[in-house]
Amino acid sequence: MSLVFPPLMHGYELDKPGHDPFEVAKSKAIQGVEAGLVVYNLTHEALRATFIFTPEVSLNQAMIMLPICGIGFQNALGALAPPEVAVHLLWSGGVLINGARCGKLRVSANHQDPTKVPDWLCVGLELDLWPASENMGETPNETALYAEGCSEVDASTLLEAWARHTLNWLTRWEADGARTVHNEWRGLAHGIGEKQTYMKDSNAVFMGVDDNFGMLLRDEDGTTSNIPLTALLEE
Repeated sequence: MSLVFPPLMHGYELDKPGHDPFEVAKSKAIQGVEAGLVVYNLTHEALRATFIFTPEVSLNQAMIMLPICGIGFQNALGALAPPEVAVHLLWSGGVLINGARCGKLRVSANHQDPTKVPDWLCVGLELDLWPASENMGETPNETALYAEGCSEVDASTLLEAWARHTLNWLTRWEADGARTVHNEWRGLAHGIGEKQTYMKDSNAVFMGVDDNFGMLLRDEDGTTSNIPLTALLEE
């Protein structure tokens, strides 16, 4: 069955489990494929998909695609899962379901200069559907979608919904600016006001994000520092 994506988006399914949609999407972006392509691979164990964007703003501003994709995923799963299932987002791209890590978002662009407009930007989602081990007690901080009361959520339907909700938030960002995205993301963010986990050797507290979603940290001496969202870009 072919997946149905919203206008301006179209799918490209990978037929082999070992193929990584994130790497394939980057290759297609380098070749000059048009924006809106959704490269995906659905298996029994995982949902993996990547959106290709062609931003018209500087990379520093275009990085908002990462939290927008996170919000889109939360909205999609929130509409399909039972109401008691909680979905939260880590600043670094992690996806938490009922407090445990279930997947992550990845991001890459054709360069890492925050002041220049990128030719393309890819945001990928990797979501575990079934746990790698039957003994989940050994990894209490990790989970899988179907282990959290979401066994009725079809992966294809979830991917289609993710695309729709993400496109909706892109439209809202273009019309209303970043403040609307900020307000929605803050309600879904995990760890604000707590010791951050992005830098392992730091005791700084995660205070929130700046206008471009850079991580604001307060050190033990009260000094505030900033980690730009571009720090999450993969090579």
